[in-house]
Amino acid sequence: MDLHERIERRQNTARESGLIVDRTPLNPAVHLPEPVGRGPVLERLLDVLDPVFRQQLPDDVAVFGPKGSGKSALVSALFAGLNDQIGRDRQRIGTTTRAGSAEGTTQFVRIDATNARSEFRFYHTLLTAVVDESVPERGVGTDTLRERLTDQLQVPTHCAVVAVDHLTDVEDVSVSDLLEWFEPVDDAVTVVPIGHEVPETWTGETVHVPEYRQHALVDILTTRASQALESGALRHGQARRIAEWAGGDAHDALAATFGAADTADRAGADRIRANDIDAGIDAVPENCVHLGRVLGLPENRQRVLSELLCLDGTPTIREAAAAIAEGSDLTASTVKRFLYELAENGVLERVQTTDAHGNGRTPSHVVPRFPTLVFRRLDGDL
Repeated sequence: MDLHERIERRQNTARESGLIVDRTPLNPAVHLPEPVGRGPVLERLLDVLDPVFRQQLPDDVAVFGPKGSGKSALVSALFAGLNDQIGRDRQRIGTTTRAGSAEGTTQFVRIDATNARSEFRFYHTLLTAVVDESVPERGVGTDTLRERLTDQLQVPTHCAVVAVDHLTDVEDVSVSDLLEWFEPVDDAVTVVPIGHEVPETWTGETVHVPEYRQHALVDILTTRASQALESGALRHGQARRIAEWAGGDAHDALAATFGAADTADRAGADRIRANDIDAGIDAVPENCVHLGRVLGLPENRQRVLSELLCLDGTPTIREAAAAIAEGSDLTASTVKRFLYELAENGVLERVQTTDAHGNGRTPSHVVPRFPTLVFRRLDGDL
């Protein structure tokens, strides 16, 4: 963000009373246009993708690294820039010029694997990304979507570099599944899986994104805080403390900073205090699930999570389901099923509840594995 944009943002932002100017830059699920501290990795990825500048498809490349290392942010920013500079506008279904009659063009697409867990959903998501009009979800089958996609992606007139993000977060989709789904258009597509590690069966190129060094993570926090908060609200020493705690994980560091700023703002403070930092850190659980996964859940699951955070104490799953259902249009059995499902997906964690009476089957309760203060604020100022 340049100086002119900073001034204009301050002029145009509908400001709240308090120290927060704009929450967006501190949202760990938001990717800024210019990644901080990732120049060498960006150059390595550009080296692999270099053939696109000669109107050729590059080799498949896996982008891997630990959670919070900025993989998604890096690829999102790079693909946006490539689409702007050498990419193409989305076309209407069925209007792709036949091979050999036009100069080839390439589109850069990023898909979140957590929202494309089946072959149908994958084709629907990809087709939606490469065409201009909406793609129907009802009345069409997987075969129809596959045929439309093969009509749309053809060498040399319309090719695509497709990044599939959070692949290692989805247990029911493997890289083998991914390559099988791409097979009908494999001559017109470069596949870019993004995850925590290189898939075992992978034979393509690889680009490693290491965890952030502490000084780089401090730069990220101070840069984003300067856009999100009143001047001086987050001191350099506080950013360094959060960076040390996060251990190179930008997602967790941003979530803690967001929580600290929100805690201070709610208390009417004009700057972040030490106890606000404590609150922000405490609201980010160990082995934290990426907030993007939670925000990508269906609305009814998110609402159940929101109501769960409002319950007092540690009710059992059965008790929590009954309490949540009482204030919603969902039945207790449906809420219970959602809670078990979210625990199975890793968004919640099941914990055995101590049975004071020692009778019968030991009940369990669930605890969140996502940054709760950020989620509650983004969910609607709960």
